[in-house]
Amino acid sequence: MTIALTAPAGVCTRERDRLRIMVVDDAVVVRAMIRRWVEAEPDMQVVACACGAREAIDQMERKDPDVVILDVTMPEMDGISALPRLLEKKRNLVVLMVSTLTRRNAEISLQALSLGAADYIPKPEGDRELMSSSSFQRELIDKIRVLGFRRKQSGGERAAAPTIPGNGFRRELALADDASKLDAPSIAPAAAEAGNIVLRPVPSTKPRVLLIGASTGGPPALNAVLGAIGRVIDHAPVLITQHMPSTFTTILAEHLSRASGRPAAEARDGERIRAGHIYVAPGGLHMRVARCNGEAVIVLDDGPLIHFCKPAVDTLFVSAAALWGAWNLGLVMTGMGCDGSLGAAQLVAAGGCVMVQDEESSAVWGMPGRVAQAGLASAVLPLDQIAPKVVRLFFGGRS
Repeated sequence: MTIALTAPAGVCTRERDRLRIMVVDDAVVVRAMIRRWVEAEPDMQVVACACGAREAIDQMERKDPDVVILDVTMPEMDGISALPRLLEKKRNLVVLMVSTLTRRNAEISLQALSLGAADYIPKPEGDRELMSSSSFQRELIDKIRVLGFRRKQSGGERAAAPTIPGNGFRRELALADDASKLDAPSIAPAAAEAGNIVLRPVPSTKPRVLLIGASTGGPPALNAVLGAIGRVIDHAPVLITQHMPSTFTTILAEHLSRASGRPAAEARDGERIRAGHIYVAPGGLHMRVARCNGEAVIVLDDGPLIHFCKPAVDTLFVSAAALWGAWNLGLVMTGMGCDGSLGAAQLVAAGGCVMVQDEESSAVWGMPGRVAQAGLASAVLPLDQIAPKVVRLFFGGRS
């Protein structure tokens, strides 16, 4: 598949409107490569490259970047130590952590999200793999653009830039060939007109299964929700697809177990699904559910990417709609792209309920925005109101 890495049509390229990027990495090859990629984009410019964290901190006020690409592992001062000092220099700074796929780096990257980093990007190991990785390049440029311009706008700065889905402009991502198999059924329209969101009625059937899909900004949001719905977890299984690579999903499950006080782990193929447990889709595998010998079980699938993702939210939602029907409560949280919308349509068609995180509390309102704008959501809620609503729905309330 050919992936376009150019700026969307209509992006203003006046210098004052371009995103200002600082690259911080101790490897000269990496700095040069990222600089070349960024400067090929008409809506971005590299204003500084630093070989270490102290140099980056010293240059912050003079260079005034909007986005900092920060390596996790560096001599003298590492990325996690530099992060709070960089954020002290500029309140609305976007910091993207970059690290190779080791357990230590995954733990640090997730810790960085709790300390104010906007997101993380896994870095291929070795110069050759790094320079030839179109997926790393695409993810880096996409996250710089979407998170950078969103933060500039929320910070009150004027920027002639594309807005994320929900603010008018939608960057349509091509789907992998396999995604065509997930076509959504026709749904009676409760659709939005002129930007207004129209909500669906809450179904009368009480949910018995909680499904969650998330991407950019997801880990802190998942911790917040899972930490406040203990009663629900005790009575229902919770299945989560978070866009993450392997190793990262292992660490995420450990964090969710601590936050919720309930068992959470990467799902295993053939595992029986039980109430009281949290199942996290492993990085690099799609997670589905199916019935085997009369019991609901996990099915892991190493199929093609869907929406450039593996695991994909749609895979989980579509299979859950077929297996559990009206018993499903689907929650689509912060994230880039459109993954989850086809699956949400299947959940609604099967009689289930779908809720989404609202735009203001989302790091990116791509995934939840797409579901809301399609008229598939029964609630659009700020992060701190999601858990109370989930508890009410599971224990009999419809409001």
